[in-house]
Amino acid sequence: METMGISKFKSHALKILDRVSKTQEIIVITKRGKPLAQITPYRNADIYPKPGKLSDAFVFEKDIISPFGEEMWDACK
Repeated sequence: METMGISKFKSHALKILDRVSKTQEIIVITKRGKPLAQITPYRNADIYPKPGKLSDAFVFEKDIISPFGEEMWDACK
């Protein structure tokens, strides 16, 4: 993660934003040495799941006993 002063960011903002887009790196903008803002690359919500939205990733079976059989299921208890 790179840090950069706000004056440098102001003078080269478009180049810096292009670089963040291409390299997917994060840049922290500072003002008088203190962190002020963070530039992060945009990530498409379709590619990365939203927190708490993993229910679509699971497969729920109606009957979990039948594939094993009653005897094997009892042995696994």
